Amino acid sequence: MSVCDVVIMGALGRMGATLTRLAQADPAYRLAGALERSGCTAGLASLDCEVGDDMHTVLAKCPGAVVIDFTSPESSVTVARIAAASGNPVVIGTTGLSPEQTKVLTESAARTPIFFAPNMSVGINVLLQTLPDLVRKLGPAYNLEIMEIHHNRKADAPSGTAIKLGQCLAAARGQDYDGVKRHSRDGIIGPRTGEEIGVAALRGGDVVGDHTVYFFGPGERIEVTHRVNTRDTFAQGALRAAGWLRGQKSGRLYAMSDMLA
Repeated sequence: MSVCDVVIMGALGRMGATLTRLAQADPAYRLAGALERSGCTAGLASLDCEVGDDMHTVLAKCPGAVVIDFTSPESSVTVARIAAASGNPVVIGTTGLSPEQTKVLTESAARTPIFFAPNMSVGINVLLQTLPDLVRKLGPAYNLEIMEIHHNRKADAPSGTAIKLGQCLAAARGQDYDGVKRHSRDGIIGPRTGEEIGVAALRGGDVVGDHTVYFFGPGERIEVTHRVNTRDTFAQGALRAAGWLRGQKSGRLYAMSDMLA
């Protein structure tokens, strides 16, 4: 397999710096480019690659390189549009995108391969493939709840992963997630219904990401927990996705399930 060229967006941020470090350390990848916001590029000078604050300029010098983006919903939409115009594949791990923003990614994927996963952990995505079997075998007598914990700087709640888990559980029951979700609870809300899927978000410290799915049944409960101890987990998943994406065609928005299949 040939070396995979990558361009890192927000290369001085928490995820960007992790991606840059791991790409430089792994011979399967070559850091072809790194971008930061205008006025924040001084820290990129030590990198042996194309650097700058203008995506058009950097991508013109990195044809075919896979762009990896963990910035913000607004930025990720722009990244997808520019990369689609230049023909560069894109891996997006940003969380908190609205349905409208995700639609833009799908539209951009018609022109270049785009891989989108709110959680790049291979483990959590294997869990997403496993949970439907538990839901079906336990049956409707079990109440489904999700709790997620993240660091105190996370901007969105509940996490994109918690929502993805909720959608997975709802689909296994033949439900529409938006119709049964209960994001936190407050006040006199009455008894819990059998159909709803509750999601609670905790924030504090430097927790990278914990997610627990609860199956509350008559006289017993099952707890399935996934914990991430380092951001390297997400970065390794994104780099793996970048290597896989090079062999894919445009025309659809790819997900972790496609790669794992």
